[in-house]
This record gives sequence, structure tokens and C-alpha cells, in this order.
Amino acid sequence: MIDNVNINSQEYSEPEKVSLSYLFWSFLKIGSTAFGGFMALVSVIENIIVERRKLLKHEDMLDGISLASVLPGPVAANVVAYVGYRLRGGWGAVAAETAVLLPSFLLVVGLTVVYLQAGDIPAVNKVFAGFIPAVVAIIISAAYRMSKKAVKGWREVAIAVIAAILLQTIGGIYITFIVIGGSGIVGWLLYRRRVAKELEKQDSSHQEKLDLKPVIIPLIVLAVFLSLSFIPLPLGSDSLAKLFTTFSGMSLMLFGGGYVIIPMIQEIVVNSYGWLTQNEFSNAIAMGQVTPGPILISAAFIGYKVQGIWGAIVSTVGIFFPPALLMVTLSHLLEHIKGSVVIQAALKGIRPAVIGMIFTAGYVVAQTAQIHWASLLIFAASLAAIWKFKVEVVVVIPVAGVIGLLLY
Repeated sequence: MIDNVNINSQEYSEPEKVSLSYLFWSFLKIGSTAFGGFMALVSVIENIIVERRKLLKHEDMLDGISLASVLPGPVAANVVAYVGYRLRGGWGAVAAETAVLLPSFLLVVGLTVVYLQAGDIPAVNKVFAGFIPAVVAIIISAAYRMSKKAVKGWREVAIAVIAAILLQTIGGIYITFIVIGGSGIVGWLLYRRRVAKELEKQDSSHQEKLDLKPVIIPLIVLAVFLSLSFIPLPLGSDSLAKLFTTFSGMSLMLFGGGYVIIPMIQEIVVNSYGWLTQNEFSNAIAMGQVTPGPILISAAFIGYKVQGIWGAIVSTVGIFFPPALLMVTLSHLLEHIKGSVVIQAALKGIRPAVIGMIFTAGYVVAQTAQIHWASLLIFAASLAAIWKFKVEVVVVIPVAGVIGLLLY
């Protein structure tokens, strides 16, 4: 009887467990096809993990996106770590994060080898022109599905619309914080009484005492990573240790997405350390943009240029895994404060704001599509494939690339 009570009461916070091999292969497939940036990757995850397998709820994804949006590091990779952690704990986070980055890492390393030998990047413009309308369709469909759970009245609609307008008209890192923080405050003001009544009806006597050890130890490790990037140590300027401390320190100061940190990376790797020329740095960023992974996978180019394949590995680990560790650490804490009236009410305000931000992301991506009848055709066909025929998005995107190659 006790076991049954525990299982039922933890339905929200204890999703179905899956194998590490399932996580790895699922995110390897996602990482191979999720072209289009942060929201494209998140939308593919939502389609497979939430919509098809129902391993998490839409609210879980929105909570993960909200948390990732206010923490340092690449948002998409942090969401991947969050999903892996929710499904299979710490090793799940490692498996998901590694798998989703592996295709982009291998592609960047391959392109880097070609570039350093031939001095040029293969032209893939038509294929990527086909990807963009499909990515827009994926983002819109994901936002619509999430909105059915998070947007239920005029208050939520207003929050979503205001968030979208602010992000589109003003933009920037500070607006992201303001939107998330402000919508949380609005959520507390609007929903705290309703949430308090809902929580009163729930029996929370089963909740375990919070163990701070899993939170304190990772935070100490992350503080060490951050401090090492500022403390002058007797490390070789081109050593693997220098690569790791440089990228791990930068990753913990990255707020607002990959594009925000580009000037910082440029200042350090071009002007301070001379690891790349300005032209090489521009090409490194271009390579990050033509892969299905986050733009910060460009760190693999920099690392390879400095120390070969091991440099590429160390730089990639340095830029992605410290923020993922912070994300997992605070996800652990989030699971224990779900019973808080303040947190629950704030999340009710944050979730529709995230919906508005997702729709805005779709609009921004759409603006980069070619003005061509093929763009509209690919968008409509992709939307129909996802909504009507339930085709997996990992199939939609490559097919869209082939169509783009043929029609543009």
C-alpha cells in the first residue's frame, strides 16, 4: 500500500525510466538532424520525448527551458542535460549531452581538417535553405502543443504576447532575464491563492528531506573551474589545461545564448592568446552555424587548431559540460521545491512567457528563409507532415534539405 501511495504521489516528479542506450541513441538521432539553433533542437526533443513517448510532460519541458534560460551556458545543451537528468539521473544527463553533441563535433572536426588543408568550406547553401522553413514549422508546432497546456485564459495569453513583443522589439540578454523574472513575479501575484488551495489538497507528507550534498559539491567544483580561468597559472599558452580552463571559465559567464559570447571568445582566442586569426575565427563561427548542434560547437575548431583532436575534445567539454553540471545541480534542487506556493505560482507565469518566446524564435528563424515559393511549399508540407501525418521531425528536416537542394 505504501509503495502504491508513493508511486501515485510522485507521478509528476518521477517520469518513466528509460535505458541509457535508449537515451544515447535517441539524442544521437536528434543531434544529427536538429538544424536551426536552440529552439529547433528543443522542439525536436519535445516532439520525441514529450509528444510521442510521453516520458515527460509539457510542463516539465517548459520548466527546463525556463531554468536553462536564466542559467549560464548554451540553452539547448542545458535543456538536453535537464531532460537526460529527469529521465535517468546524472548518467542520463551525460549520455544525452554526449550523444546530442557528437554529430556536430564530428562534422566540425571533419570540416576543420578540410579547411586547414584546403582553406575553404564546402558550399551547402541550398540544402540549408531547405532546412529553414521546416525548422519554422517544427518550432511553431511545438509552441502550439505546449500552449494548449500552459495558456488557458486571457491572463496567460497576455503574458505570452507581452513576452513575445518585448523579445522581438528590444531583444538582448537583459530582456530575457526581465521577461523570465517579470513573468515569475506576475505569476506569483496572479496565481498564488489558487496554487495555495491546490497544494492544500495534496498530501506532501511523503516528501523526503532535502540532501544538500548533491548541490554543494558540484557548486564548489564549478567555482573552481571559474576561478581557474582568472588566476594566472604556470600553464603553457597552448596546453590542453589552458584550453580547458579558458573554455570552462567562459562557459560559466555565458548568459543569453551562443551569439552573446562570440565577442568574448573573439577577444580571448584572437586578440589575447593568438590561437586564431580573425579570418579563421569567422570561419569557425560559420562552421558552428552549418552544423545541427549549438553554435558554440565552434570551440572544437579552435581546440583542433591549437592541439589537434585532443584539443578539440577538451575545448568542447570545457564549453558545454560545466553549464550542464550547473543545470543538473539546480534541477535536483528544483525537484524539491515543487511544493512551494511561490515557485508553483511563479512557474504558472513563466510558462506562458516561454511560449511567447518560442513563437518569437519561430518568427526570427522565418525571417532568414529565402523569399521563394519553395520556402512556402516546404513550410506547409512540413507542418502537414508533423500535424496530420505525425511524421517524426528527424525525418522532416533531412527531407526538407533534399527538397531545397532540388528546388532552390
